[in-house]
Amino acid sequence: MKKHILWLFLSFTMLSCQNNKLSINSITKESTEQMNDNISLILNSQTYQIKLENNDTVNQLISMLPLTIEMNELNGNEKYCYLDTTLTVNPIKIKNITKGDVMIYGTNCLVIFYKSFATQYSYTKIGHIDNFVELDNSNIKVTFTK
Repeated sequence: MKKHILWLFLSFTMLSCQNNKLSINSITKESTEQMNDNISLILNSQTYQIKLENNDTVNQLISMLPLTIEMNELNGNEKYCYLDTTLTVNPIKIKNITKGDVMIYGTNCLVIFYKSFATQYSYTKIGHIDNFVELDNSNIKVTFTK
């Protein structure tokens, strides 16, 4: 019953938007962005929620899910993996990395930070994991899911 009421509401909303010359694509995009506030990261049978940023890079990454990858250790503070896909990015100088940040370096290097530190590098923000664990210096296998 709730599904039917929701369907009627969405149909009416879309019809109203057409009459007001608003794009249905913008409504669909907003709905998709609101629905994709989080994705899951599975590491060593522990599931973490990644609170996502609202940008095109995140939308492209979500379209690749589920994604299981091997991530390499770097500098005693991060894990990284070069993706097969080049993403549309908008890098900014971050200045301070916080433990649990998930970002893209360059156009295809997915990075998870497990320690906080200052940086001079630029990244595209993907999201953040609250209460993320501190990892050791070994490579890891992770799965990202919707």
